[in-house]
Amino acid sequence: MSAISPDAGGAAAAGDLFQILRDGRPRTRTEIAAMTGLARSTVALRVEALMRLGFVRHVGEAVSTGGRPSTQFAMDLLGRVVLAVDVGASHLRVALSDLAGSPVAERFESIRIADGPEIVLERIGALAQELLDEDPRRGAALLAVGVGLPGPVEFGSGRPVNPPIMPGWDRFDVAGVLGARFGVPVLVDNDVNIMALGERALHWPGVDHLLYVKVATGIGCGVISGGLLQRGAQGTAGDIGHVQLERATDVPCGCGNRGCLEAVASGPAVARALRALGVDAPDAQAVIDLVRNGQLDAIQAVRAAGRDVGSVLSTCVSLINPSVIVIGGSMAQAGEHVIAGVREVVYSRSMPLATEHLHIDQSRAGDRAAIHGAAILAVEHMLAAERIDAMTAA
Repeated sequence: MSAISPDAGGAAAAGDLFQILRDGRPRTRTEIAAMTGLARSTVALRVEALMRLGFVRHVGEAVSTGGRPSTQFAMDLLGRVVLAVDVGASHLRVALSDLAGSPVAERFESIRIADGPEIVLERIGALAQELLDEDPRRGAALLAVGVGLPGPVEFGSGRPVNPPIMPGWDRFDVAGVLGARFGVPVLVDNDVNIMALGERALHWPGVDHLLYVKVATGIGCGVISGGLLQRGAQGTAGDIGHVQLERATDVPCGCGNRGCLEAVASGPAVARALRALGVDAPDAQAVIDLVRNGQLDAIQAVRAAGRDVGSVLSTCVSLINPSVIVIGGSMAQAGEHVIAGVREVVYSRSMPLATEHLHIDQSRAGDRAAIHGAAILAVEHMLAAERIDAMTAA
């Protein structure tokens, strides 16, 4: 590891030093000094600053080689906490999470996103306060809030923009309202992006090129490339649900266009196609139940939806060259039939070099991806070196 340049303030540039300790391995001041090129006295100042902020703690003493044993330090996972919020079309999950993004306490309830931002955000605040009141020390240690919403989000402002299933939410200042309530930074992103973060952190930590595809009421994709979540210029990267399919150019979509992937391959679209065949499929859950019971029309419809998703993903594979594609969302509960349709098209249409080591799998995190990803969103933002430096300087 390259040396960290010393500074006059001692504690003011602790951010780089903290990045070393984020792997959780205990180290002494002497070991840190050797790794960074800093004087041992400077290391001591920076470690003390990090301990005051709740990021580092004593973890014991090193084996003595003669004389007094040296104290070891490591990242304190529970010294600070973040609030993670997963908002769905019909559910709300709120968790306090440690600095690895793992929930330590959690609340869940059914709620309608269509009830509007005031009602939903009030419930978020109430559930979060319950969690904080269980241990008052956690309130003082709250570092940030991460929120996932089921619609397009302008990440820089934390405001949803024209969300199709969220009436009353357009341009609502979600980050501002929650920031005023909790007094900490608030990060807001769309749900598929935080699912991508959560799925990778939980099950693909060594993968730097991953697509997370959510197939549910809508269809979206979270893009991780080079180890970083890619949002694009306006935060709409991965909005594959409104890519036009040639075979469906006459099918209307809720966005106002025709022929969108979402119009033929989402859960409601598959249910609608089955009803046209005379099959009793009132909604997406009914489709899943029919597939699980071996109903042939449902199996064929779900596999066809997988092929439609695969036709769009084959283009994504050529553009981005991921090593893993994860299929999540409610329709992934239909099991291998969706995955089989996706694989059929992607492996046949993409270049052999791009698919030679490509894994296409069902989500392993399931409904845990979003809450874990919301925590990761907040943690990664706040533990960046420059923000640690700002906190120690303050």
